[in-house]
Amino acid sequence: MVYKGIERRTCIRFEIPGATLNYKKDKTFLPEGKTSEEFCPILDISRGGLRFLTQEELKMNTMVTMHISLPGERIPLEMRGQVRWSAANAGKSYKYQVGVQFNPYGEKKGQNYPGALVKIIALEQKFAPTEKGDNNNSDQGDFEIDPE
Repeated sequence: MVYKGIERRTCIRFEIPGATLNYKKDKTFLPEGKTSEEFCPILDISRGGLRFLTQEELKMNTMVTMHISLPGERIPLEMRGQVRWSAANAGKSYKYQVGVQFNPYGEKKGQNYPGALVKIIALEQKFAPTEKGDNNNSDQGDFEIDPE
């Protein structure tokens, strides 16, 4: 999936090898149910959302609660969000790719726990790719120092 337009995302996307999630659709009038699908591979994640593979087509604007399992972590990270897009994943073992935008972080009902943001930032620092060209400071005014 190559996007050739203007990048509008403000958060760095990164991969966490071996990360999976299970999710459940939030239904306001039905009692708590079990998860819809387990062990969905996460393709990438950021502070603002994630992209994962699934067998089930999720409609846009569907509210979901996700339990994100990270390698080496015993307790999954619980996040709430809204499906922003869903696309067919033709010819692959999973039928769909889904993009979810996380709900805001805060203490109010329906918001994600602020500690989850701290965890995602720590994961970003560990797994986010570093750009090779960052060492070139030519536009920042490099100066040579004459030896004395």
